[in-house]
Amino acid sequence: MKKYECVYVINPNLDEEQTKAVIERFNNLVSQHGQLESTEEWGKRKLAYEVQKQKEGYYVLMTFSANPDFPAELERNFRIAEEVIRYLVVSKE
Repeated sequence: MKKYECVYVINPNLDEEQTKAVIERFNNLVSQHGQLESTEEWGKRKLAYEVQKQKEGYYVLMTFSANPDFPAELERNFRIAEEVIRYLVVSKE
């Protein structure tokens, strides 16, 4: 298993319960396919440029270990989720 780091940005217009549900959904997905090491919620921050007509976003950082084929599945789920406006998954090694 390889170590990965993932940052994703959630639409800031969601209420607190919806935001927590999105974070929980991705934490569960990672836990099913690997080992979730940590999740840090950075909160609402201003974006460097406008994304999907949004000037702010709710940032979340995840670190996890998984098989090398899992990041592609995670990115597929990020693309499908309407609540996620940007994401980046990188290998720590």
